[in-house]
Amino acid sequence: MYFNTETGQYDCKKCGAQGNLQTLRKHLGDEESRPRRTINSVTDKVEKYHQALPIHIREYLHERGLTDAVIDAYKLGYGQFYRKQWITIPIKDTYGNYVFFKLRQDPAFGNDKMTYPSGVEAQLYDWGALETSDSPLVVCEGELDRLLLISKGVLAVTSTHGAMTFNKEWAERIQNLKEVYVCFDNDNAGRKGAERTAKMVEDGGKVETFIITLPPEVGDGGDVTDYFTKLNGTVEDLFSKYAKPYPERIDTSKFTPLTVNQLLATLGLTIKHDAENKLATFLCELSAYTENAQFNISYNAPSSTGKSYIPLEISNLFPNQDVMKLGNCSPNAFFHEQGEFDKDTNTIVVDLSRKIIIFLDQPHADLLERLRSLLSHDEKEMQSKITDKNEKGGNRTKTVIIKGFPSVIFCTAGLRIDEQEATRFLLLSPEVNQEKIHEGISAVIRKEANSESFTSWLEADPGRILLKERIRAIKLENAKEINIVSPERIEKRFLGDHQFLKPRHQRDIKRLLSLIKAFALLNIWWREQTDSTIMANNEDIDAAFMLWDKISVSQELNLPPYIYDLYKDIIFPAWEEKNVGQDGIEKVVGTVGVTRQEVLSKHFAVYGRMLDTHQLRQQILPMLETAGLIIQEQDPDDKRKILIFPSSHFQNSDGSKDANDLTANPPGNNSETKGGVNVTEKLL
Repeated sequence: MYFNTETGQYDCKKCGAQGNLQTLRKHLGDEESRPRRTINSVTDKVEKYHQALPIHIREYLHERGLTDAVIDAYKLGYGQFYRKQWITIPIKDTYGNYVFFKLRQDPAFGNDKMTYPSGVEAQLYDWGALETSDSPLVVCEGELDRLLLISKGVLAVTSTHGAMTFNKEWAERIQNLKEVYVCFDNDNAGRKGAERTAKMVEDGGKVETFIITLPPEVGDGGDVTDYFTKLNGTVEDLFSKYAKPYPERIDTSKFTPLTVNQLLATLGLTIKHDAENKLATFLCELSAYTENAQFNISYNAPSSTGKSYIPLEISNLFPNQDVMKLGNCSPNAFFHEQGEFDKDTNTIVVDLSRKIIIFLDQPHADLLERLRSLLSHDEKEMQSKITDKNEKGGNRTKTVIIKGFPSVIFCTAGLRIDEQEATRFLLLSPEVNQEKIHEGISAVIRKEANSESFTSWLEADPGRILLKERIRAIKLENAKEINIVSPERIEKRFLGDHQFLKPRHQRDIKRLLSLIKAFALLNIWWREQTDSTIMANNEDIDAAFMLWDKISVSQELNLPPYIYDLYKDIIFPAWEEKNVGQDGIEKVVGTVGVTRQEVLSKHFAVYGRMLDTHQLRQQILPMLETAGLIIQEQDPDDKRKILIFPSSHFQNSDGSKDANDLTANPPGNNSETKGGVNVTEKLL
């Protein structure tokens, strides 16, 4: 074992352990003892660098709100490290000894941040602040932010290594105080870090905990320094206007039972038409706040049809810290970005419970493969192995532990779906009819013509305000289990709708049950409750079945609705027109198939735009053929042509249509009924 006499860091060449004297004492069972003597070159340099602090740096610190008294008390200095000039902030350990410098680059040359020596463990800056137990304490993000608050007369601490490094041991020390406020930067990392830190500090109500959300005017990534120096903010407003208790407390007496029509009306402020799609997507994202009733959605449709618009717009109703929006992402990047390294177990822990993950494009194939077990909800905690490069260029294996079930939404322009993914998702596609496109264009013009006015109008809508508060209140209810009052009612109805059962129905019934539970969660305060368990009633069952009846057809066929609609609206009508006489009586024999060119022409006549020939030949027709909706045969008169027919098993031996023929009344059209009730009319 080798020791660095300047830093006190050790490096064991036998077992690979590294650390400092504090971690070594802990390992040897001597954690509470205080060393008699600390050999530390940092102490000798603190005063030297403080005396070298130039006027222009002191003036820079003044501009950031630091007083001379604070600059001198905390020995801020100036020195050269790593061939650059830095502002030095000396950091003490729990015993009051200087252990390292936090470095901030001279602003004239850059904005880098480092430590000297490098590789040191994070410290709480400054332990001395905890000695005063009567004053409120602010946990902020950054040493200079902390010193600004001290200059304002506010007790404050920070971690020396960023928003996500505040640890449990520090939180336990802080829990002796009366009030703790968490104020991190105005960005995703800051919001996640604030939530994480507040949760550790609060720990079941041991201390009054608040999260301070800085106003949007500080800008993306703005901090408490920007609040005071740019906005001329006050300490009083910081603690009163922008601080909210954690966990947030919401008065639920202002809510009333929410119907499907009311929900659709609020969602319709920004999403035109797509009733079933936006309702299913909202319930999917809401299901993230259940213990094990989450489900997944895959939006499959061509570009510019709005497949990512729907989930993104709905996600704006949910708390920002609960939503993860990702583009293409490799497994290693995903696990490193979302996970936290646990030094005790030497693992990366990725907690995805109560999270909404929206992939704006088809994710990396390896990531999708590694998430399959998670998407199937096989185990609530699973292990995965990833390989990183070490410092010497070799491979290093890490263990990743993924916890919890998120609600996952994929948005992709790819129409082909691997069966392993298709059975794990509800398959949806946005509507592409002329009426929707017309209203969408009008909405875009209104929004872009005056975005500020549009945003003000939108955020002032009473229904939207109540819905956003309702979602936060549902989250705070922390529902654990959702049971269903009439399982026999579900079984009878589901089995009655399926003459022949398929293996995938075992997963489809889980999605239906998740819809039922999500409807119950939406009106949680009007459902029977026992502790943290609520009961879904018959009203929730009926609402879920009405939605399921509208979206289940494409699920049965393993097809995105966009593909099924092409069959229902284009291919079958084109075939029917070709095989029906002038008197409206269908030909009994000698049916004639339609060519691909006729399909393209029919598509243009219905939708007013051309369909990509390659996509039709390579993706759409093979998918319909695999689903059993069509067959393709060579034209007997011209072998170069391929004719398309609705599947032959839809014809009886006498040529008449079978009663179960999907082509006779394609499910999902506007005339579909269930038990004599028009499903579309009742849903809308």
